[in-house]
Amino acid sequence: MKRSASAVWNGGIKDGKGRISSDSGVLSDTQYSFSTRFESGNGTNPEELIAAAHAGCFSMALSGQLGAAGLTADSINTKATVEIEKDGAGFTITKVHLEVRAKVPGADQQAFEKAANDAKTGCPVSKVLNAQISMDAQLEN
Repeated sequence: MKRSASAVWNGGIKDGKGRISSDSGVLSDTQYSFSTRFESGNGTNPEELIAAAHAGCFSMALSGQLGAAGLTADSINTKATVEIEKDGAGFTITKVHLEVRAKVPGADQQAFEKAANDAKTGCPVSKVLNAQISMDAQLEN
C-alpha cells in the first residue's frame, strides 16, 4: 500500500506561496505559506498535517488495541499538538502531545492505559517521526 501527496512552492521563503494536494483529492491545491506556518495566516502547514495524521493514526491504533483486549470504544477523541522549535539555522519538531478522551464500556483503567501506551508506540505515524528519511531530488529546467 502506498499513499502520496504533492506540494508546489513558488517564490521566496517569506513571500512565496505553496499548494498541497493529495491523490485522494481530500487536499486539493490547499494553500500554505510562511505565515500559515510561523504566524497566523489562512491555510495549512506541514506541522498541522502531521498533527492531524498522528491524531487519526493513534485513534485507529487505540481502537485496534482495545479490540485485541475484547473491548470496543464508543468514542475516541484525540488531539495531537506538534511543537516546532528553532534549532540552529533551521527548525525541528521537538514534541508531540496526544490528548486522548475515550469512552470504552467495560474497560478498567489498567486495560485502557495498556492499550493507549501500546497504541502510542505502535501507531505508524508515531514510528515515522523517528524514521530515516530517503529522497530522490531532481532539478528541472
